[in-house]
Amino acid sequence: MRLPELVRSTTFHWTLVVAGAFALCTILLFGFVYWQTASYITANFDGVVADAAREIAAEAPGRRLQAIDEHLAQDPRRVKLAGLFAWDRQKIAGNLEALPAGLEPDGMPSGTDIVRVDSRGREEQTVRIVARRLPGGDVLVVGRNIDELDVLRVIIGRALALGAVPALCLAVLAGAVLSDRARRRIEGVAGTVERIIAGDLQKRLPTHGVDDPFDKLAGIVNRMLDRIESLLREIAGTGDDIAHDLRTPLTRVRASLERGRDNAASLGELQAVVDRAIGGLDQTLTIITALLRIAEIEQGRRRAGFGEVALDAIVREVAELYEPIAEDKHLDLRVEAVAGPPIRGDRDLLFEAIANLVDNAVKFTPAGGSVRLAVVAGNGGPIVRICDTGPGIAESERDSVVKRFYRSDKSRRTPGTGLGLSLVAAIARLHDFRLSIGGSSGCVVELACWPQAVG
Repeated sequence: MRLPELVRSTTFHWTLVVAGAFALCTILLFGFVYWQTASYITANFDGVVADAAREIAAEAPGRRLQAIDEHLAQDPRRVKLAGLFAWDRQKIAGNLEALPAGLEPDGMPSGTDIVRVDSRGREEQTVRIVARRLPGGDVLVVGRNIDELDVLRVIIGRALALGAVPALCLAVLAGAVLSDRARRRIEGVAGTVERIIAGDLQKRLPTHGVDDPFDKLAGIVNRMLDRIESLLREIAGTGDDIAHDLRTPLTRVRASLERGRDNAASLGELQAVVDRAIGGLDQTLTIITALLRIAEIEQGRRRAGFGEVALDAIVREVAELYEPIAEDKHLDLRVEAVAGPPIRGDRDLLFEAIANLVDNAVKFTPAGGSVRLAVVAGNGGPIVRICDTGPGIAESERDSVVKRFYRSDKSRRTPGTGLGLSLVAAIARLHDFRLSIGGSSGCVVELACWPQAVG
């Protein structure tokens, strides 16, 4: 017969293991308590027996029998034992039926079984006993009943049964409840995952609003699903944008070639048509190359070639590259690059990202304006900051400008593919940088290192 799923669950099995370990530890603890207590009581009994034997042995020979009788008379609980035996093991006095076999005179107290003989008859008892050889060859034996140890054993056993057994049952019950709770939560998660697999990407794992590991894991998975859904929407939108942006230059190329074929009256005119067609195809190839480059960067393959990079040196090189362009446009281009600790990264990609940002700043800043490049120290590491006095980017568009093919109204008439900031964003993500765009007058763009990106 197949066991219920609750009993077959791993949680329930672990509960049984923990409950078994708890029971074993409890038994060992009670055993240790009994052993320590029994040792203490036995040591006390041995001391009492040895003292009594010493006192009786110290009496004068004529008073020993009376001393034994007095010793046994002061025994309302019938726990004391004493006997005097001749050299040939014949009993002289006392309540012991016979001299215990194997008992060595003048040794340490030991445990043995004896037969007690008194007014109530014969009775077998377990005792602690000691023997002393007296002058003349007689043997004095003094002992004490240790039935208290059996009573102690019973008490500890009862306490173990009354305490450990209910606790063990409670542990098993708690395991069953927790196992059932985990099973129901897993079934809920499994159902949600099945719907997500079926295509319902808006479904999320259920949470209960408590600070437990399961809820934390569900929260992490839900954030991952949010990101996946966002990426899928972005991919779908990117596909539409790619089709739109490629269709436009390809349509122009096709129309230009058709007009050239139909209307070109000379070889020169036909060559001019072909040159325009080549320009349109170059624009298309530029878009495709940029998309492939972004895809390569986002796949993270370049991480393997990371090394130590000085951002201040890269910023100075970019400034030297764009300084002639800024002079031609009458722009004030300045650099404030403070040397700082190197970071782990790809030097060529970081150069490309910073160059893209500086290119945009120079391109959109009107003549007579200024562009500032700076490397400053941040909480997590160095920050690359590019400030310009251009028209800036509206706050409502700052999240959109890093998407592929997005172009704001201010840049519609400026040549470009709409992929520059997308490439910068991909490089930033590869290096675990934070790309932020701000500025109330003009534009301020920052590439900030997170703490883990610092070398």
